[in-house]
This record gives sequence, C-alpha cells and structure tokens, in this order.
Amino acid sequence: MAEGIVEIDDDSFESEVLQSDKPVLVDFWAPWCGPCKAIAPVIEELKATYGEKIKFAKCNVDDNPVTPGKYGIRAIPTLIFFKGGNVAEQITGMVAKSKIAEALDKLL
Repeated sequence: MAEGIVEIDDDSFESEVLQSDKPVLVDFWAPWCGPCKAIAPVIEELKATYGEKIKFAKCNVDDNPVTPGKYGIRAIPTLIFFKGGNVAEQITGMVAKSKIAEALDKLL
C-alpha cells in the first residue's frame, strides 16, 4: 500500500475522517473486488499529487460493515469525499483518474 493511505475501520472512522482537519477521500473496497484492485493504483497516483492537502483512507467493507451501512454503500469501489466531517461528493465504480481529480480539486 502507498505510503500515507490510512487503513480505517468502524472504530477509527470518526477520528480519522469526520474529525480530520483536512478533506478526506475514503475508498470503500473489498479484497475480492476486481474494480477495487484496478482503481487502487489510480488512488495511489492521486495521493502522490494531493497528499499534502488531502488525507487518503481505505475502508474494507467486509471487515467493517457499520460505516458503509451508515453511508448507504451498495456497490464497491465507492469513493466518498469528506470535507469538515460532511460528505462533499461520492463516486461509485471504476472511473477515470481525471474524474476523481476533479472531485479532489473541488474539495480544495
């Protein structure tokens, strides 16, 4: 995993994401999910670009059912962009890097 992408779980979600002083991109994924594996390197590239200004986190939906349930996640990968503890944007499925970058730019 890329340096600085935080693994979060149901217990650490509030402190790592909702109380973060930076905007946060949370990648909801599972180990068996093909598109999740495909999007991971894209997220890592974006982390290299935006890592100073935005926190990047991953949440395994199989191990942590509470948080995805709270945000109504029905499909993975789902990327949720948080700013000030609130959902700013949500992207579901495999999308182009430029679409994710666009959402990150809106957070800043």
